[in-house]
Amino acid sequence: MTDGSIVARVRSDASLVSQGIDMNIGTSIRCWATAVLLVSMGGSMNACADRTSWKEEVLLHDGRKLIVERSIVRKGRHEPFQRPPIGEESLSFKHPVTHERIRWKDEYGDDVGMSNFGLLMLEVDQAAAYIVAEPRGCLSYNKWGRPNPPYVVFKFQSGDWKRIALQELPARFKTPNLVMSSPDDEAKQAGGRLITAEMVNRINTPVAAWAMQPQYKTILREPYPTAAGGCPVMVRIKGGWESPGGSKAPIPIKPAIPSETTK
Repeated sequence: MTDGSIVARVRSDASLVSQGIDMNIGTSIRCWATAVLLVSMGGSMNACADRTSWKEEVLLHDGRKLIVERSIVRKGRHEPFQRPPIGEESLSFKHPVTHERIRWKDEYGDDVGMSNFGLLMLEVDQAAAYIVAEPRGCLSYNKWGRPNPPYVVFKFQSGDWKRIALQELPARFKTPNLVMSSPDDEAKQAGGRLITAEMVNRINTPVAAWAMQPQYKTILREPYPTAAGGCPVMVRIKGGWESPGGSKAPIPIKPAIPSETTK
């Protein structure tokens, strides 16, 4: 189902699922102390926003390569001493045909406390450009219509990014070509160097357990039984999410509380 209302500045719901990645405990304590101080002064919990920017080489389906500039900001609600989730993500590149500078941005969603998508693929076809993303967690998966296969596809043409149906993505676009899992961590490990297409392929190798899932090996075109990944059906309500009919307790959308302890 095509949604023509989605434009380049994507503001959308996202998952509350924790990223579960350790960080330096000293940095965590300093950030948490700063956050508590700001909250006590009427500020926000985003005191520890962490931006990482890098350049990445993208191998297109026809063998051409693009240099893209990517940026991630980690911010938003999280438990004390845990790492913030990905709160914003952007990608920009120069179109090889039109020479237009194109930017994609997935903005922070205040109602869910993080960004919405994980990027998988960038492709170019004549004057158009395409992005294939996955919803970032169960709430985003429900927000975007529980797609099966679990992709949200966007096309850039005539100055705008618009959502299109998976069936409209050219069949020759098959292989994810962006660093998929914790790309900001991979950029830090690269030490500021360009992440080459060869490095992208190595990082995305199916040796990693998460990449054993079929949707990460190739862009699937047919529905399959486990696409939901265990995500229950949820509907948006005022102040949170709940199961249809309200049979289960709602998942509230609330700010982090300084007195909460790490689980």
